[in-house]
Amino acid sequence: MPRIHGRPVPALFPDSGPVSVMLFGEAPGPRGADQSEIPFWGDGAGITVYRALAATGRALVPEAAWADWNGARFKTLGLRPILSGTALSNAYPACPTKDGDHFHAPSNRDLLAPANLVRLSAELAQAALDRTSPLRVIAFGKRAAWVLGRLAPPPPILLHTLPHPSAQGLLQGAPNRGKGLRLEDLRNEWQVRLITLLSEP
Repeated sequence: MPRIHGRPVPALFPDSGPVSVMLFGEAPGPRGADQSEIPFWGDGAGITVYRALAATGRALVPEAAWADWNGARFKTLGLRPILSGTALSNAYPACPTKDGDHFHAPSNRDLLAPANLVRLSAELAQAALDRTSPLRVIAFGKRAAWVLGRLAPPPPILLHTLPHPSAQGLLQGAPNRGKGLRLEDLRNEWQVRLITLLSEP
């Protein structure tokens, strides 16, 4: 049986109230969102995202989630985050794979597929509903920012880009590709940068 489900993971919106910020990753991870069916929920890189959301009051995370950050476990136990003022999604909606067992980054063709661009535009429109000012959007990684910038017509958003919070993304985005730097320090620095963006009025 394939390890990766590969089902589309829908965007997550607050149960009520307006959205001021929307976050986009690249694609659901095999141990996280692919299993939990919630963006970033259980992904190795997602724990840093939810720490920042919790620190800024934008997400209520069940205490039991921190003990073992695993999407399949979250699904089994019914653990879910509760968002406030924030929406979450991915540039590509499903965990991409060629063999059902290994993650394979989405191609440009995948990202630019007409159905994917329609989905992204619809999610941004939902997040921006009833707003009088541009929606703040934070893209994790250059590829997520790239596809969001290719939407036509461009939505009224203010786009910020952070390195992808995976180990590879953090090392590639660090000076000298992270040589001589501790990965935990890079994660903490990235989390502070995200908290700063999330805290802007």
